[in-house]
Amino acid sequence: MAAYRRLARSGIDAKRPRLETFENQFAGYTVTLIDPEYNAICPKTGLPDFGTITISYGPDRKVIELKSFKMYMTSFRNVGIFYENAVNVILRDLVKACDPAWMTVTGEFNARGGIRSRVEAKYERPS
Repeated sequence: MAAYRRLARSGIDAKRPRLETFENQFAGYTVTLIDPEYNAICPKTGLPDFGTITISYGPDRKVIELKSFKMYMTSFRNVGIFYENAVNVILRDLVKACDPAWMTVTGEFNARGGIRSRVEAKYERPS
């Protein structure tokens, strides 16, 4: 059981590039980012995982800069991390970087063993 505990935390605290932002100039709109090239390593099998990550958010004072976002997403390539953890780590890191009014991160992962996975995590700033 200890091995599964270690696997469950795999990749959560891996070092990733800094997400950059720029000052938002407008109000009341939605940004949607789609990365169809997400990949990471399954911490249990060591095999590559592939999928599409979609982020939708309502910017407040900051907007995520796209080059730094791409470098951030690319950093998952050599990390052993479960789908569920990846989606929640991405949400955590993006919320920390840009402090949006709300954000949803959805991961749609390619079939493995005949099963496709879809993981969604949401954030809404407390009132």
